[in-house]
Amino acid sequence: MEIFPISLKLQQQRCLIVGGGHIAYRKANLLVKAGAIIDVIAPEIEPDLQQLVEKSQGQYIQAPFSVNILATPYRLVIAATDQPDVNKAVFEQCEIRNLLVNSVDDIPNCRFMVPAIIDRSPLVISVASNGASPVLSRQIRTQLESSIPHGMGKLAEFSGQWRKQVKEKIANPDERRIFWENLYASPLKEQVFNDNLEVANNLIEQALTEWTAPKGEVYLVGAGPGDPELLTLKALRLMQQADVVIYDRLVSAPILELCRRDAEKIYVGKARSNHSVPQDGINALLVEYAQKGKRVCRLKGGDPFIFGRGGEEIQELVEADVTFQVVPGITAASGCSAYAGIPLTHRDYAQSVRFLTGHLKEGSPELPWNELVYENQTLVLYMGLVGLERICEQLIAHGQRPNMPVALISKGTTPDQNVVVGTLADIATKVSEHHIVAPTLTIIGEVVSLREQLKWQ
Repeated sequence: MEIFPISLKLQQQRCLIVGGGHIAYRKANLLVKAGAIIDVIAPEIEPDLQQLVEKSQGQYIQAPFSVNILATPYRLVIAATDQPDVNKAVFEQCEIRNLLVNSVDDIPNCRFMVPAIIDRSPLVISVASNGASPVLSRQIRTQLESSIPHGMGKLAEFSGQWRKQVKEKIANPDERRIFWENLYASPLKEQVFNDNLEVANNLIEQALTEWTAPKGEVYLVGAGPGDPELLTLKALRLMQQADVVIYDRLVSAPILELCRRDAEKIYVGKARSNHSVPQDGINALLVEYAQKGKRVCRLKGGDPFIFGRGGEEIQELVEADVTFQVVPGITAASGCSAYAGIPLTHRDYAQSVRFLTGHLKEGSPELPWNELVYENQTLVLYMGLVGLERICEQLIAHGQRPNMPVALISKGTTPDQNVVVGTLADIATKVSEHHIVAPTLTIIGEVVSLREQLKWQ
């Protein structure tokens, strides 16, 4: 994030606009809505802008920009001329005086930018692109406009009227947030939208009277293989309402960014022979936070029930009588194979698929080798990079042909995805050559030969 977004209180604050044309008018209109007093300095001024200046009880100075005007203690300055040299001069003089300054459509000469705005006062939503693409910001604003009811402003105002009473009744800030979230999901919202304020007041009074501290809960959420757009709707909803997020090494940074910003985030990642928190410790954390009344999101890469130890964690929750729910995720096998252009099954190549882990509890990839050497079958190995050479040797030793196609997919579904194709005979030698690193998925089978035809990433 290159720009820090803030909201300024400008009621009865004096602001300066340099320029008297239609660009200046657009900015002045926003400032007047915010309650600012507007001064305009320009050789000429449009009539509509003149009216806004008078409405705000500001003044029009009929003159070109002069540094002397900045002797007035302005809260902010907007350069809205079509003369780049004037805008630059305004910016430089404001910088010397530590004045907030914006030059319209002139990013190098801005200390702040004005976002695209959705006004549901007192609720105001802004969309900004750091000046990179104002048109895109406006397009997103247009899309949001249709999805945010105009009654949201009424709801925000109604909530403000009850805020003090709710705070007095529910002192704990986490519990208070849950109270409001539950209220906004109740019929109260529609009553406010329809101006049925008597009914709405009765509903919130009843909710306060009946309020009890919520019990904690654990959400076991599959985060998918890496691409945040592969999250399920339910996963995203629970991630954004959790008080605590306990996450694994395989959860990508873009996905973690989608969690509630003020949630406590605890890293419990595991790498080979290096567990930041052992499994027993993770289980204990889940129980501990839930028993404190927290909503805990246990965020795991892929699907929690496919080589994710989700079953072990749920057993602990059952024993501790902790409420939980499970949200499946797209497992690495389906996500990575799809992004690599390798179908796991195909009528002409494979009628079955088998998921295996290449890293067993004792650390050695001892697998039912005879069962794995089977025609028209695809093998998918999770965590098999370290034992890859032995896996290939054993498959060949048990009758699989050495030229069976193999694909390694590193960091699948992410911008750093790396796919290397070889055979059982040579794939192990390609790991270091192609800089393959964990997390890596291994696919063995004739379907790998389809990658050249079907790859799209």
